[in-house]
Amino acid sequence: MAREFQRGHKAKISDLTAGTDLYVGVQIAAPGLTFDISCFGLDANEQLSDDRYFIFFNQPKSPEESIQLLGAQSGDTESFRVTLDRIPAAIQKLSFTATLDGAGQMSQIGPGYIRIVAGGEEVVRYAFTGSEFTTERAVMLGDFYLKDVWRFAAVGQGFDGGLDALLKNFGGEVAEEEAPPAPAAAAPGFAPPAQATAPPAFGAPAAPSAPQAPQPAPSFGAPSAPTPPPAPQQPVHTAPTIAAPLAPQAPQALSPYGQPQQPQFGQVPGQAAPPAAPFGQQAPAPYGQPAPAPYGQQPSGSMTPGAPQGVPQGVPATGAGLQAALQPYKETATGQRWTPQNQQLMRVDLTMGGAGVLARQGSMVMYQGKVDFGYKSAGFVGRAVGNATGQEMQLMRCTGRGQVFLAEEGSHLHPVELQGDGICVSAENVLAFDESLQYEVRRVEGHGIPGGALFTMLFQGTGTVVVKTHGTPVVLPVTPTTFADCNAVVAWSAASQVIVSSQVRLRRNAYPGHSGETVNLQFRGAPGNFIVVQPYEV
Repeated sequence: MAREFQRGHKAKISDLTAGTDLYVGVQIAAPGLTFDISCFGLDANEQLSDDRYFIFFNQPKSPEESIQLLGAQSGDTESFRVTLDRIPAAIQKLSFTATLDGAGQMSQIGPGYIRIVAGGEEVVRYAFTGSEFTTERAVMLGDFYLKDVWRFAAVGQGFDGGLDALLKNFGGEVAEEEAPPAPAAAAPGFAPPAQATAPPAFGAPAAPSAPQAPQPAPSFGAPSAPTPPPAPQQPVHTAPTIAAPLAPQAPQALSPYGQPQQPQFGQVPGQAAPPAAPFGQQAPAPYGQPAPAPYGQQPSGSMTPGAPQGVPQGVPATGAGLQAALQPYKETATGQRWTPQNQQLMRVDLTMGGAGVLARQGSMVMYQGKVDFGYKSAGFVGRAVGNATGQEMQLMRCTGRGQVFLAEEGSHLHPVELQGDGICVSAENVLAFDESLQYEVRRVEGHGIPGGALFTMLFQGTGTVVVKTHGTPVVLPVTPTTFADCNAVVAWSAASQVIVSSQVRLRRNAYPGHSGETVNLQFRGAPGNFIVVQPYEV
């Protein structure tokens, strides 16, 4: 199943697929508009230092053919073949873009997408619509970028100006003759893979012979069945909404809605209107006026004239129903390992990343798929240290293939991703973390507190730790004059120097009572260090 990305979401290619020979499809369309879809191969400075890696309609492949333009197929407006393990080391980023050829703007486009297909299966898709843009004439759709490993990012960033302006932004030069060639001249560059003399070996069909007619699916791993492009959705309410009979009806026709059958009403078929005095109704539209007391409806003025009888007033004209009511609370799937569902609920996808997750015992509220929950023992030494320092964590191990939803007592949850760095968090404020992280108890030196020290948990490595707080926290930069209440501080950067500070003096102890703020933590460190404080004291 393809993972649905939203703008700004990123993931390692290895988390999406084990393959490195990929199909990239782009679907973008608008009535009367023409688009140029290109790929920019950029260096470490995100510049087009080698124009041979600008892949577009007039240059359909890179020198070593690691990037190839394939043309429209399988329902995609344009498609590419990208072989990551053949890309030269000088190319650090591939930016896929779409620009308007002629008049128009990106706000006019219909629903579109950029997707990645590996081995015939779609592994990720980023969908977008024209409502995300305004007057832009170009858009950066998605990027492959090298950061220790190849990764993919859904960009969706509009750009003023057309292809020329986008080329200049990447440091390229616009040639005078750079104009779209005639369709007949460009036809050889857009030949589908099925007509190639030797189909690529990374997912080609088993049949050796190529069909004479162009095939809609790419022969190197795109979906075998063509996927039609999504048609622009028509407005739901294109037909008029009927709120009253089309032909004038006699007032007596409304009696089945619940009007009391009283003798004094005295209507007969064909009668123009009921007597006005007993009911207070106006003759022109008796069926649209407020009903008498037996109906249980509001007095006159609270009902919209012409509205159908029996329909609850105040219900929106569109979007009513059970599905619409539950829509704001649907599951959020971003294609990432850790995804906040709201401020108090965290979702972890165990199918990504490979390693298991350690979570606080009892924090699972629901899960999907085949997930195993096991007890995580701290060992004798771990229990002894935890009891002595107050940093003991009762943990469970979550493994398998599925999604686990975690929460605890309505606390606000914050995923913190570590990339080889470290963070200090009190064990009380840890909800869950990747098993790949290393953690240990760290001692905070100082004086002024019974026992002479405080303790915290140090997390290091590559992975995510989920921190829970009471309310929305604030992050402050560390300066020589940064102090925090030890009962309110949640976390701080591992490189910060922490000193226990006390304002208790002997002379003050001679008097009864004190401010209640006699002990706190002082933080020091180089620029870039931080502390996290919650609006709550434990």
